[in-house]
Amino acid sequence: MANDNRKPPHKHDPELARKEALKARQTRTHHSSQKESGHRQNTSRENNRPSTHSSAASRRKTIKKNSRYQQVRRQKMMLAGGGLLLLLLVIIFSARACISSRKAAEAAALQKAQEEAAAKKAEEAAKAAQKDPVSLTISVVGDCTLGTDETFDYDTSLNAYYDSNGKDYFFQNVKSIFSADDLTIANFEGTLTDSDTREDKTFAFKAPAEYAQILTSGSIEAVNTANNHSHDYGDQSYTDTLTALDNEGITHFGYDDTAVMDIKGVKVGLVGIYELNDHLGREQQLKDNIAKVKADGAELVIVIFHWGNETETVPDTNQMTLGRLAIDEGADLVCGHHPHVLQGIETYKGKNIVYSLGNFCFGGNSSPSDMDTMIFQQTFTITSNGVQADNVTNIIPCSISSADGYNNYQPTPATGDEATRIKAKIDERSAAIPSADSTAKSSGDTGSSDTVSADEASGNTDTSDESDTSSDFSDESDSSDYDASDEEDYSSDEEADFSDNSEE
Repeated sequence: MANDNRKPPHKHDPELARKEALKARQTRTHHSSQKESGHRQNTSRENNRPSTHSSAASRRKTIKKNSRYQQVRRQKMMLAGGGLLLLLLVIIFSARACISSRKAAEAAALQKAQEEAAAKKAEEAAKAAQKDPVSLTISVVGDCTLGTDETFDYDTSLNAYYDSNGKDYFFQNVKSIFSADDLTIANFEGTLTDSDTREDKTFAFKAPAEYAQILTSGSIEAVNTANNHSHDYGDQSYTDTLTALDNEGITHFGYDDTAVMDIKGVKVGLVGIYELNDHLGREQQLKDNIAKVKADGAELVIVIFHWGNETETVPDTNQMTLGRLAIDEGADLVCGHHPHVLQGIETYKGKNIVYSLGNFCFGGNSSPSDMDTMIFQQTFTITSNGVQADNVTNIIPCSISSADGYNNYQPTPATGDEATRIKAKIDERSAAIPSADSTAKSSGDTGSSDTVSADEASGNTDTSDESDTSSDFSDESDSSDYDASDEEDYSSDEEADFSDNSEE
């Protein structure tokens, strides 16, 4: 039988039956666990076994998942990048703001420094402008003819005195006056040249170039050259004269040549006008030359005229018109010469017009009948507000000679009764000058009809009796500054003897 090897149940041994039952359960449990484990392994293998449908779905799922992840990641990265960019922009703008703020602060500091520097400079300029008043004393004298005419007697000529006494002789009696002032101005009437090309005129004056040393020896610093003897030996003689003056350091001015001198820190403008040829035709030149020295910085303007009629003691209307115009245009002092006698002084708008200073160191005549002359001095006060209207003048009466009765070419201050007489003459002739108001009301009337004729007042004639005066004040076709005709007539003094002068 098939079941013969089985042991019969031990119904009668409960303990053994229990053990067998327990063992049977354990066996079943073991088999069940192995079966389940195997099932799981099979299931796992089945799950791991590729499947077309499940694999595609899984990939899509994975892709979708990855895509969503990437999107989130990108968003996070974008947010992070945006944040970083924003932070960077904030940093950049903050830095720029700091830099701009620093630059603005630096610019403000620089501007403040510049403003402080400008304020300091302006303050210094204001202080400089408010400098202490400067006082200038100016001396002006008349005709200085340092030479002779070749037809004059040598023994009584200025040249003879030069050869005998040297350059220091001529101004030795007035040098102390000129040395004490700040500027001395003279009219240099003649030429310093070796030229023999004499102009066709009655009187022509020349001297060697070394005669310029007479001026420096006498402490004369500036000369006017605008007169009718400046070209006595042609244009070359005028050029030679200027060269000789330059070599001695003497400032010269005249015609369209002006000068501006620095005297004690004050710029003094010098203008010289030659009026004898076309009279009021010099108005524009006068205006232009005054404007020129002002443009060159002149603070004080002095105008010198060579004008008027010989031996006339009252100025003509041309002189008065031009002299007053010079003041109107900005001149602070006007002085003139040519008449060879003293004329009066007019105060116009608070400024002085000295119409004729007469002769001074005059080599044109060894024995003139009128040897009265003067040194006109004016002391100007210049402040930051310009020339003050104090009108401090000093008139020093002089003679053109230190000898009586003849000219020894040594101008000398007058003393005692002689000084009183000359001063009274100047006062009398000053009183004879028509006022500006009366001149304006009465056109062509000089206000002194008993001494000056209508023709004389108009400036169209000279009173000389010599034949040489036919060219005086003529309306010549030559409209240049210099008129080569012999407009000045030294022989208007009938007592003069140019051919054989003596000292006796």
